[in-house]
Amino acid sequence: MSEPIIIGIDHGYSNIKTAHTVFPAGVVEYANEPYSMENVLVYQGKYYVIGSGRQFLHRDKTLTDHYYLMTLASIARELEVRHAPTESTVVLAAGLPLTEYGRDREKFTKYLMGDGAPVDFRYAGRAYHITITAVKLFPQGYSAILTQPELLEEPSVIVADIGGWTVDLMRVDNRLPDAATCRSLEFGMLRCLDEIAEQVRRVLGISLSNVQIESALRSDVSNLDSKAKKIIHDTAERYVYELLSAIRQSGLDYGAMPTVFLGGGASLLKRHVPQRVALCRPFLLDDLSLNAKGYERMCGRISGA
Repeated sequence: MSEPIIIGIDHGYSNIKTAHTVFPAGVVEYANEPYSMENVLVYQGKYYVIGSGRQFLHRDKTLTDHYYLMTLASIARELEVRHAPTESTVVLAAGLPLTEYGRDREKFTKYLMGDGAPVDFRYAGRAYHITITAVKLFPQGYSAILTQPELLEEPSVIVADIGGWTVDLMRVDNRLPDAATCRSLEFGMLRCLDEIAEQVRRVLGISLSNVQIESALRSDVSNLDSKAKKIIHDTAERYVYELLSAIRQSGLDYGAMPTVFLGGGASLLKRHVPQRVALCRPFLLDDLSLNAKGYERMCGRISGA
């Protein structure tokens, strides 16, 4: 039997990320076969469109089967990118915020592992026969930092992982996370996007989609009216300063040490984070897949791969 393939997955509230792919966190079940099999998972006789719809914000991701279904889709997408066999053994490398790690590690491991039997499903028209041999969980955010040699030389670093629902904070001292500094703030990008949409409605009387808002935050190439763009960027800038204030109120002094912003929010807010805050410049890691890549690296070190 060939060696298991390590696949890192970052199970976000807004997006699911692997080392090479990103798709929106959403699952819509269809009673009958959809008109197109693109992004369609067929599992246990049911059809699921993956990456469609908006997830309910459950603190416990094991309450429904949605994250398991998106895990199967993630495995399929990553195997396709790697040109790996559709019949493979897999080690899943995933993560949890340090604030939830001790509490939820066992439960989330069992959820992703299932009963350990091979799983048969189809994704995007291709048949898969997958055996998950192990699930390894690692601290979210910290795993991403381990991919950045420059940051590992700093004696102390603040890590702010800006997700869809939460911003997970920690301080890393001499390459090790300080568990006492870990915080999870309900201050993620969904809050920013909702506030932008509300401000645009109030001022201009129109309703923008999150996709339009995200496109405008990444660049100014969209055909949106200049007034709408100004509201979007002004509101995003205000969100960033409120976030910095919340970080300081959590007991982490971003003016005294480098602050690393990562996650989906970092890519959207890149132009709004100040170039320098007090003594230090912030670092923006806008690769959405950094956590997934970090999980794979840590898992590889453990297994000797």
